[in-house]
Amino acid sequence: MRQNRVLSLVGLATKARKTVSGEFSTEKAVKDGRAVLVLVSTESSDNTKKKFQNMCTYYEVPVYFNGTKEELGAAMGQEFRASLAVLDEGFGKAIEKLLQQ
Repeated sequence: MRQNRVLSLVGLATKARKTVSGEFSTEKAVKDGRAVLVLVSTESSDNTKKKFQNMCTYYEVPVYFNGTKEELGAAMGQEFRASLAVLDEGFGKAIEKLLQQ
């Protein structure tokens, strides 16, 4: 249930053009200071998880490992997505609140 609400919020944020996805775009959003929250698929490689964990810790952006690549992609209306960044404060806080429950 909680997972469905998280994915629904990701979908809404995507429709509002407040997300970026893919490793390169997510990394750029974090480094530019535009990312409010980063979601990385649980299926991502250990290298990818470590890379985003270290980068987000350095830039003080919350990072969560949640959902499969297929689930994240479907929520965004795409095929597969290993990582995405939420760019809006409101969506970011709402998603983070659900993930912390």
